[in-house]
Amino acid sequence: MNIQWKAALVVALLSATLAQAQSNLEVNTPAISAVKSSMAQRHAQLAPLYASGAVGLKADGSLAIHDANAVPLAQRGKLNALVAAENNDRSALYREIAAANGHPEWADDIRRTFAQRWIDKAPAGWWVESHGGWARK
Repeated sequence: MNIQWKAALVVALLSATLAQAQSNLEVNTPAISAVKSSMAQRHAQLAPLYASGAVGLKADGSLAIHDANAVPLAQRGKLNALVAAENNDRSALYREIAAANGHPEWADDIRRTFAQRWIDKAPAGWWVESHGGWARK
């Protein structure tokens, strides 16, 4: 490992830590409130899908269809639409929080922080991705 690569790695890690330490993850704006409201309304539909294993939490802060067979074939279109809508809102949330903190470049760091929070708070039995693989929490 050359010195330049090590230096770049250290700078990236420090930047991510600094961004998390200085960002206000609880900031609220009308745009953030709208995204959170949309996500809250959708959660009632997603909760049974998490419990059945159809949907899992990815390490990157998004959702994925973990087991499509847990949902009847006739409902899989709705499943895909729910996951896509949730992922769109999650991406918007990360961007809006970063922008509200005056640092849109922090969106990826905020995504990683939220990803870990959601995985940590997931109830037992939900599927979560870690280190590239899926495991039941």
